[in-house]
Amino acid sequence: MFRGSIVALVTPFKNNKVDEKKLEELIAWHIKEGTDGIVPCGTTGESTTLSWAEHERVVEISVEVANKKLPVIAGTGSNSTEEAIMLTKHAAKIGVDGSLQVSPYYNRPTQKGLYLHFKSIAESVDIPIILYNIASRTGVNIEPETMAKLANDCKNIIGVKEASGNLDQMSRIKALCPENFILLSGDDSLTLPILSIGGKGIISVVANIVPRDVKNMVVAFEKGNIKEARRLHYKLLPLIKAIFIETNPIPIKTAMGILKLCAPQLRLPMSPIGEENYEKLKKALKDYKLI
Repeated sequence: MFRGSIVALVTPFKNNKVDEKKLEELIAWHIKEGTDGIVPCGTTGESTTLSWAEHERVVEISVEVANKKLPVIAGTGSNSTEEAIMLTKHAAKIGVDGSLQVSPYYNRPTQKGLYLHFKSIAESVDIPIILYNIASRTGVNIEPETMAKLANDCKNIIGVKEASGNLDQMSRIKALCPENFILLSGDDSLTLPILSIGGKGIISVVANIVPRDVKNMVVAFEKGNIKEARRLHYKLLPLIKAIFIETNPIPIKTAMGILKLCAPQLRLPMSPIGEENYEKLKKALKDYKLI
């Protein structure tokens, strides 16, 4: 179920409130474009600035609109174990297909603390859980040995979104974890290399604007058409670089504003893109023939 091009969905805002109508439109568009799954309320969805009520509502809308046409993996993690359990239980109750659990940020737990945190969440629900390893944001790395212990001890911890940028670590995860443990790329630029070591797809930022190309790259690789997968990888690379020119989701939201997919509104402390970077982003969109 969790494979291919899964989009890390933005949360559209209007007048600093969640734009529910636009959110519905974006999900419907991804269904039409062949996206393999959606992740609401992740990093790209500005989950840390959503209130609990907004967070729950975004997940509810995602489940309603997806309507089993594609899986919904709700971002329900937190640096508070109790809060993560609360959000995950709500998501499970309304029918999500899985939960994305970011490693606790700011408090920097030990590997033992990480193990106990994720184990507590896994034991509180029956839905599949995908770990989210992004030390550049959280300050702590989930070591492959910890991941393997969680995968073996918790039947519903089934995979990881790996955004460490470390292919050596990802290879160790594949070597240590059960064979069916799902490795998903958390870095758009590393999707093709991760597929080559046994990854199953990507939770993608760039798929917010070019979902078909991301999907087609994964499909080409899966069909053994490495030449086509490589062509799409190199086609996407300059655009990927541009959408990470500032902290995510500043550039992708800006790009979506330029493309009239949604308003480019962000919530503080995310601030509008700098003028120089705006021009670089716009050029990348032009070069890609999106505008």
